[in-house]
Amino acid sequence: MSNDRKTFDIGRDARTGRLIPVAEAKRNPSTTTVERMPKPGRGDTK
Repeated sequence: MSNDRKTFDIGRDARTGRLIPVAEAKRNPSTTTVERMPKPGRGDTK
């Protein structure tokens, strides 16, 4: 069985909702969040 994750981390600006790099999101924790998104083709993963 593979150890690859089915999701990847992505940053999101809390004010605009736009996706941003994770490094930028970690620099501004008060206005951003880091989310996990499913990789393409994986659909809704838990």
